[in-house]
Amino acid sequence: MQQLSLLPRLTMAQQNLSCHYNESMGFFYNNSGANDKWDQAQLILMQVVGSFFCCFILLSNAMVIAAVITNKRFHYPFYYLLANLAASDFLAGIAYVYLMFNTGEVSRTLTVKGYLFRQGLLDVSLSASLSNLLVIALERYISIMNWKVHSNLTKRRVTLLIVMVWAISIFMGAVPSLGWNCICNLSDCSQLAPVFSRSYLIFWSVSNLVVFLVMVVIYMRIYTYVKRKTSVLMPNTSSSINRKRTPIKLIKTVMVVLGAFVFCWTPGLVVLLMDGLNCRTCNVMKLKRWLLLLAVLNSVMNPCIYSYKDEEMWTTFKNLMRCIRSGTRRQRSMKANIRPHSSGQDTGNSQFPSEETKEEEKDNLHT
Repeated sequence: MQQLSLLPRLTMAQQNLSCHYNESMGFFYNNSGANDKWDQAQLILMQVVGSFFCCFILLSNAMVIAAVITNKRFHYPFYYLLANLAASDFLAGIAYVYLMFNTGEVSRTLTVKGYLFRQGLLDVSLSASLSNLLVIALERYISIMNWKVHSNLTKRRVTLLIVMVWAISIFMGAVPSLGWNCICNLSDCSQLAPVFSRSYLIFWSVSNLVVFLVMVVIYMRIYTYVKRKTSVLMPNTSSSINRKRTPIKLIKTVMVVLGAFVFCWTPGLVVLLMDGLNCRTCNVMKLKRWLLLLAVLNSVMNPCIYSYKDEEMWTTFKNLMRCIRSGTRRQRSMKANIRPHSSGQDTGNSQFPSEETKEEEKDNLHT
């Protein structure tokens, strides 16, 4: 009898130690007890609203990258890092679109590799955004400590920083696929991510919270230094000081960025930590959708904070929009000018364009 009673325990132990790479995600959702079912109306509403936000993320961050490339006044370390932040948020927009149309009941039909790719793409983009925010904070610290608008980082060092950001982000996103998962140990599976082990969620949340604390320390150091510096300089300077060319104007932007990051990231990191600690009474599944919306909102806010606050960036945006509109007008005028000369096609008498027509087209292109 004692041997028979041990059989169920041995069976459960063998099940936990065996790997389940060929199982669908429905198997892991049932194992973790995660109830992530979507109402059809809620799913459609989420996809419509999410698609609108993602279109804005893709368009706004593409405009930031184009502005930095086209405007020579932005060829400084801060703006290179800003363009890299826009690139990471652009990738986040793609990841959100892929996630939206592979969630709900569709997520239960995914393979393990498909689910790891979906989450890995999201983790890479979010890690890149967070890492870029940290690097930008360090660049601002270096410049303000020297009381300069821009730091003296060389292009080579900025390039190395950008490469390092993406290398770390890709590694962080690939860690679960490399083996830190619960595919071979079902008892360690989390609720929020049924293939991820709880130990990985603890590592992920704690590491990001540490980065967050580092950013808080950096920005508080910047704030206290600038406050002390301005209190010393103001009595000795005239009221006509050009604040646009001093680091003072960055204080408001820094505080807005810090507040946005606290608002959008801290709740999600805390809930991930609670899930990693196996808190069954926390009911983390009900908060999952709202926390994902906050993450999307952060990617929406980043280009607004870093770009709209910059007058030169906003002017470049308007110039780019004018170029796009003027380009479409030229195409329309070209079509209008070509149609009368190609009217011979209606009678079957097609002719080559004359020299005068060619000259007119060249003039239109030049204007």
